[in-house]
Amino acid sequence: MQSSPRQAARPVAIWVYTGVIMLLIQVILGGITRLTGSGLSITEWKAVTGAIPPLNTAQWQDAFDKYRQTPQYRLINSGFTLSDFKFIFFWEWFHRFWARLVGVVFLVGFAWLLWKRKIQPPMVRPLIILFLLGALQGAIGWIMVASGLTGDAIYVEPLKLGLHFVFALGLIVCTLWFAFQLSVSPGLRFARHPAARRVMHWTLGIIVLLFVQLLYGALMAGHKAAAIAPTWPAINGSWLPEGLFTQHPLLRDLVGNRITVQFIHRMLAYTLFIVVLIWTVAAVAIPAVPATFRRLRWLPLLLVTVQILLGISSLLTSPGIIAHQWVAFDWLALFHQTTGLLFLLTMVGMLYLVIPVRHSVTV
Repeated sequence: MQSSPRQAARPVAIWVYTGVIMLLIQVILGGITRLTGSGLSITEWKAVTGAIPPLNTAQWQDAFDKYRQTPQYRLINSGFTLSDFKFIFFWEWFHRFWARLVGVVFLVGFAWLLWKRKIQPPMVRPLIILFLLGALQGAIGWIMVASGLTGDAIYVEPLKLGLHFVFALGLIVCTLWFAFQLSVSPGLRFARHPAARRVMHWTLGIIVLLFVQLLYGALMAGHKAAAIAPTWPAINGSWLPEGLFTQHPLLRDLVGNRITVQFIHRMLAYTLFIVVLIWTVAAVAIPAVPATFRRLRWLPLLLVTVQILLGISSLLTSPGIIAHQWVAFDWLALFHQTTGLLFLLTMVGMLYLVIPVRHSVTV
């Protein structure tokens, strides 16, 4: 008995979903690297040999000496011991090691599935695109790191951090979408329905808005902007805080003014909550929806609510930040980022379900 195209694609789908999980872990590791201040501890990019950490005292001392030449060490970490350096080195090394591991899993899996004739011709182009996006993300990551190793910089440039984060999200979304194409049965998705089309437009709008919000979350992290106004609901006692939109040109203010960045991040959070609430009402009102959509349509509202609560909690605990110590703020900030990722992927899943069924890449 001949298997269906979707059954034949099952090994490929499992492999691609594994990639999605590994990419999510990579982004979380990036968050830990940022929160521990580890991102500039490795001053070189060695694609192959960099996978091996220092193995003896001489190698560790050499790596430490290179870090001691950076502005970050000279200006804020001059009291570091070799033990302190090993701690931050580990997180940056592990972040890079996991990225390499993702590449190995992709290439080895691709070769094995190709040899087993599991990869059908329509799958090749999306897989090549995903590989190129992954390589581009690696290049953007090094450009980001390099921005913190020149002049008097003590951290990476916030905008480059934001772009690195957003491109990572884009890679995860593209990978997840391809996995859906390989595995989600047409019976789980909407047929053509006017109400579903309206929800589709709202879903797409939420995803676009969410990408902008996540970019501003990265700018918040890059500028360490939480501590500039650790109050809620007002911003340092005012709804329109002093210093808002004071830099010129406007684009510089939008991405470089810490109080503006925090203000926009807050306003986008409130906007997202309202829009998701409207989306939920519209989704509940659709008659005869597929079972998967019916079970999951409350999830976006739950996630955006948790996301906002975690954001507020992170803001209020930011005065308790202690350099090179993991405190309540760090846990909350990490959960805040992770919930944002889950929220984005949930909305992407919802979009896939409400888009009218088309031919799959497996057909």
